Amino acid sequence: MTTPEAYKQFQQTLEYIRRYFTGEVEVGIVLGTGLGRLAEAMEKEHQLAYNFIPHFPISTVESHFGRLIFGKLGGKRVVAMQGRFHYYEGYTMYQITYPIRIMRLLGAHTLLLSNAAGAVNLTYKLGDLMIIRDHINLLPENPLRGINLDQLGPRFPDMSAPYHPELIARAHAIARRLNIPVQEGVYAAVQGPNLETRSEYRFLRLIGADVVGMSTVPECIVANHMGMRVFAMSIVTDIGDPDNLRPVSLEEIIAVANEAEPKLTQIFTELVREL
Repeated sequence: MTTPEAYKQFQQTLEYIRRYFTGEVEVGIVLGTGLGRLAEAMEKEHQLAYNFIPHFPISTVESHFGRLIFGKLGGKRVVAMQGRFHYYEGYTMYQITYPIRIMRLLGAHTLLLSNAAGAVNLTYKLGDLMIIRDHINLLPENPLRGINLDQLGPRFPDMSAPYHPELIARAHAIARRLNIPVQEGVYAAVQGPNLETRSEYRFLRLIGADVVGMSTVPECIVANHMGMRVFAMSIVTDIGDPDNLRPVSLEEIIAVANEAEPKLTQIFTELVREL
């Protein structure tokens, strides 16, 4: 896609959104698998279904509702994606990260990401929360491939600290204050949609991953490209122990995510409040 075509699409999307929401937003939030209920903690002002928003994809994954929600959380104006898009659904990286571009153009300076992930670090337990310190991108495509959108960011954005150190430190302090145990580690992003084999889990542990999932990294890259501060957190919903691997279903993953979600909601709410 050429730069003029991309900016034309951005403008059409923004014009539609501005019919319903005219304020500035400060924070963008992406709610992952089984984590859509964080939206219930928001003071909602308006919500738009993805299928009515020009150039928005439509989420095809169970538990991803497909709504863009505007309102307040922790006293700040936020826009939240209740349902995200994944590469395995067949979307391009441009489509997957399109909502992040729109969030930034609506004024968001900070992006909070959440996901359900499988543990590669075998000291982790089901339901653990992990603050993402860094990531390993094993996806077959990069959202910045192609013509650079110079008005949004540089050709070669720095990724020495893709997840903002100050936000990580604040989240740890909040978790201690709320008496919520948290881990901190490295997230590996893979294409999916199948879960990993025994040998793949061994490989991921060997290269330094603590958890593995199928999202988050493209959104983080694009947010960094646009100069946004990024914070991300995983909920451990299954354990990738290659020596004791058992089948796991989406229903089990969602159930674990739902149980741990209130703790993630507390941390996100307080983090937004302190921004």
